[in-house]
Amino acid sequence: MKVIRSVQGMQSYCAKLKAQGEKLGFVPTMGFLHDGHLSLVDKSLNDCSHTAVSIFVNPTQFAPNEDFDSYPRKLDNDIRLLRKKRIEILFIPKAEDIYPEPFLTSVTVDDLTTIGEGAYRPAHFRGVTTVVTKLLNIVQPSVLYLGQKDIQQAIILRKMTRDLNIPVKIKICPTIREKGGLAMSSRNANLTNGERISALTLITALLTAKNAVKKGETDCSEIAAKMKTDFEHFKDIKPEYIFFFDYKSFKIVEQITDRTIIAVAAHIGSARLIDNIIVSPKKVNKVKRTND
Repeated sequence: MKVIRSVQGMQSYCAKLKAQGEKLGFVPTMGFLHDGHLSLVDKSLNDCSHTAVSIFVNPTQFAPNEDFDSYPRKLDNDIRLLRKKRIEILFIPKAEDIYPEPFLTSVTVDDLTTIGEGAYRPAHFRGVTTVVTKLLNIVQPSVLYLGQKDIQQAIILRKMTRDLNIPVKIKICPTIREKGGLAMSSRNANLTNGERISALTLITALLTAKNAVKKGETDCSEIAAKMKTDFEHFKDIKPEYIFFFDYKSFKIVEQITDRTIIAVAAHIGSARLIDNIIVSPKKVNKVKRTND
């Protein structure tokens, strides 16, 4: 595994691969790797002749009151895991190289970034879209691998790459979960044993919603009320939002009429966790009429 720390070195190495017509898969991460990240690495290794991973805790996607300083980091273990996977390239840039002073440019995707997660973290997605644009310019991969757990982020990045004609294919891969169903996240490391049990309420509530839709419920407010009942069982979990998005347009909906994303966020102790599930309305069997 080649560990590259300079922007120029990464650009040069990846440009040679591209000139040779090689298919390069790219998995951007903020480190503290878990099986969710590694599942994306596995998909890239399976699909592509070369795989690159980046580790960069991006400061511009954290607000001043958020957990940038306490975000879990364990670089030595990350390198060990990636060596074991036998990836080819690991990019570990410095913040001053990604954001040279004075840094005056940002990338913004309108509308999609102001709802859902963006309504609660106003500057977050601008930081994400800016850093991913820079990473794509540096790496120039054939395929970008993203996880469904951060589905709004993935949809925004897909829209951004299409709007800006960035020649990369985006693959959104399934959420990887712990045994109890908790979506894998680097922030899970901040949970106590008791908080980890409470955190399972996120997937419990989402499955409550999925079951309601399966039974024919389509009113989002009614489904959300059922989900909130699940959160009431634990005092140390504080739900922040429940949103329903049309899968194609990513517009907030009040009725489930087509494929829909149900997204939740909650605070448990010092951690803030997000999760989502995709549901489809119950199909109504149409009775074929025949002439008497």
